[in-house]
Amino acid sequence: MTEQTFIPGKDAALEDSIAKFQQKLTALGFNIEEASWLNPVPNVWSVHIRDKDCPQCFANGKGGSQKAALASALGEYFERLSTNYFFSDYYLGQDLANGEFVHYPTEKWFPIEDDSSLPEGILDEFLLNYFDPNRELTPELLVDLQSGNYDRGIVAMPYVRQSDQQTVYIPQSIIANLYASNGMSAGNTKYEARVQGLSEVFERYVKNRILKEAISLPPIPQEVIEQYPTIAASINKLEEEGFPILAYDASLGGKYPVICVILLNPNNGTCFASFGAHPNFQVAFERTVTELLQGRSLKDLDVFSPPSFNNGDVADLANLETHFIDSSGLISWDLFKDEADYDFVHWDFSGTSHEEYDNLMNIFNEDKKEVYIMDYNHLDVYACRSIVPGMSDIYPADDLIYANNNMGMEWREILLDLPHFHHDKETYLELLEELDEQAIDDATRVREFIGLVPPPKSGWVTLRTGELKSMLHLALGDLEMALEWANWTYNMNSSVFIPERANYYRCLISTLELFLDESRTPIQYRNVFEKMYGKTAADFAWNAVQGGNPFYDLLADDEHLNKFQAHQKLLKAYEKLQTAKRENWK
Repeated sequence: MTEQTFIPGKDAALEDSIAKFQQKLTALGFNIEEASWLNPVPNVWSVHIRDKDCPQCFANGKGGSQKAALASALGEYFERLSTNYFFSDYYLGQDLANGEFVHYPTEKWFPIEDDSSLPEGILDEFLLNYFDPNRELTPELLVDLQSGNYDRGIVAMPYVRQSDQQTVYIPQSIIANLYASNGMSAGNTKYEARVQGLSEVFERYVKNRILKEAISLPPIPQEVIEQYPTIAASINKLEEEGFPILAYDASLGGKYPVICVILLNPNNGTCFASFGAHPNFQVAFERTVTELLQGRSLKDLDVFSPPSFNNGDVADLANLETHFIDSSGLISWDLFKDEADYDFVHWDFSGTSHEEYDNLMNIFNEDKKEVYIMDYNHLDVYACRSIVPGMSDIYPADDLIYANNNMGMEWREILLDLPHFHHDKETYLELLEELDEQAIDDATRVREFIGLVPPPKSGWVTLRTGELKSMLHLALGDLEMALEWANWTYNMNSSVFIPERANYYRCLISTLELFLDESRTPIQYRNVFEKMYGKTAADFAWNAVQGGNPFYDLLADDEHLNKFQAHQKLLKAYEKLQTAKRENWK
């Protein structure tokens, strides 16, 4: 009989979970590899897994053992496949946009009949008031990035309101813009997964409260830490390596199942806060310690920030978003004060998975928070997504107006066509005026703006709006403005440019300077330019400056994106999921 390893918080043996997940991924046609493993201290493992055929599909796992980390990574992979999260930043093309369904067979489309008011039946009264208190949302803002299909309308997903089990349709655009991956989970059973997803909501909510309010936390007493020998061993090893560890009860007086562990780095005066949550104190504690080192070796612990006495900076929304992305944001010195704002509680919300789910729901009810859940079973692994407005939001509701991920929807077709270079000065001028009028940030990556997977190492990878402005001014023959934006581009991007593109921009800047200098004859310098920058770069730059194609190393296409091979790989991965949905949706 094969070995069976059971750990708290999981409803199946690790060996069974791993075998089941791997077998199902293979059957679905996903070619998963374990790309990297780390085990920097005892009982702390992490692994990065990815699809060999489509690198946009990847996941990370962590745990107290190698098997626990792999099961965690595979669970996260299923969570992201089931919820379509891998595809939430991308345009899925014309064929899918007009297909039988874009996201799920149970999606509902609300036709747009009035440009200024939302269709009837979207959201419930509470959500309407929460997401659109001033009635500023227009239907266009709720068109999803994946389909970009304004003519079809607003696509919304059926979420079940947990207080009364009623189905409420929440636009896909709201979910993708405001909630990122928060509250998503997959598991061996329905309640195991729900507990994991809801625990994550508490973890991030409590973390944000502690950071925003500069709450001082009570330490976990040493005698309590010693009740968990494997965790104590990990902490001891980190301290031996020169990283003092502070373990705190972040339950805010026993109310929330959250732990905080902070690593201090005396080598450069920085610190890193890790938070973890689960109804079981031991599981939450272990998660917090393993999260501390997920994807990091001991050599990677010098990238964080020093603590700050400026609590306004710590509470700033941008700082909180940085904490969500990679936990590298600022932390207040006040968190560490000897006099804590709460007493230590050795809390326990544990039980069976179903009991733990009920215990967590009781906390939401006490806080008068409405919970909306969508279930996914089409991959034969239970997964869910929990939305808790006012608690699980990663971005503020007004991002729907000011930072919507569908902003590039109307730009996509023309930007993909630009590199064909039609010598259409009127269009280039219009585009520059629109970029300014719509106040599109110069640092915006164009591939993200239009939802594109770029060809690796091509100009599309690093193209920003500011670089696009340089090209458009070149196309108009305005060499002074082209030079200004070319300098901006080189200063902004030279650290991420591949060597060929960096070389081209050095060549272009010198070429622009030369052609703007009326005291010099450019042809006198052509030979040395070719020796300095190479013939290819010099040819392109000289040609662009003299009215030729300025769209250096940008592939041209239409909205079917057939020439974008990396994007086609993403669409092939998505088609595997669409097949599973057609065959297995219950």
